[in-house]
Amino acid sequence: MLLTDLTPEQRASRLHRRSNQTTALGKGVVACVMTALAIALISPSAHAQNVQPRPAVSENADPISRFLQEKGLMDTKPVVELAQQVRDRASEMASDLVLSAMNFLGVPYRRGGNSPETGFDCSGFTRHVFENSIGLVLPRRAAEQANSPDLVPVNNQSELKPGDLVFFNTLKHTFSHVGIYIGGNKFIHSPRTGSEVRVEDMRDSYWQKRFDGARRAPQMVSAMLSNPPSTGRTSNSGNSTP
Repeated sequence: MLLTDLTPEQRASRLHRRSNQTTALGKGVVACVMTALAIALISPSAHAQNVQPRPAVSENADPISRFLQEKGLMDTKPVVELAQQVRDRASEMASDLVLSAMNFLGVPYRRGGNSPETGFDCSGFTRHVFENSIGLVLPRRAAEQANSPDLVPVNNQSELKPGDLVFFNTLKHTFSHVGIYIGGNKFIHSPRTGSEVRVEDMRDSYWQKRFDGARRAPQMVSAMLSNPPSTGRTSNSGNSTP
C-alpha cells in the first residue's frame, strides 16, 4: 500500500516505525565496528604480554639443554651457570682425590696391603684412596676394578682426567696393575715389592706399551646433587692381585 493511500494518521505512524528501525540498525552497525576496532587494538598488546621471545639457544649447550631451551622451558643463563657449577664441583672432587693420593707418597709396597700402616699393593692403594676421598668402595682386585659396572670406561689416553683409574698389563694379562692419573701425563701408584708409592710418567715406553685403558667414577659429577655413597662396607684384605 502506498503512503498516498493512507490517512494522515496512518502515514505518521508508519514513518515513525521506519525511523525507529533505522536508528536501531545504525546502533548495531556502530556496535560491530567498535567491537572490531577494540579487538584490533587490544589483541597485539595481549599477545605481546602472553608470548615472550625465547632466549637464544647456546651453541655449547648439551642436547637436553638445547631441547629445553628451544621449547622455551629453560633460560640460557641458568643452564650455563649450572654446567659451570658441575664442572667446578667435579674439578674440586678430582683435586681432593689426587691430593689424598699424594699424601701416601713413600708408603711401602706390600702384597695384600690396603692401609698406610701396613703398606699398599696397587689395588689396595686405589681402593683406599677412592673410599676415603669420594666415598666410592672399589672392588679389591685390579681386574675387578677395571670390570666394575660402577665405573665408566675411558679407552683413549688423550681423554684422561685427574682422578681416573689407569690400568696396565704388567703380569702378561690385562688389567694386572692399576694407578691413579694425576694430570700432565703422570700417575701415582704402588708399583711392586721393594718399592713404594710414587709418581711416574705414562709417556715412558714401558707404560705406553702396557696401557690397557682407564675408568672414571661417575661420583665425580653426581656428588654435586647427592651425598656420596656409604663407606660402611668392610674391606677384604686377603688374597689380592696387584
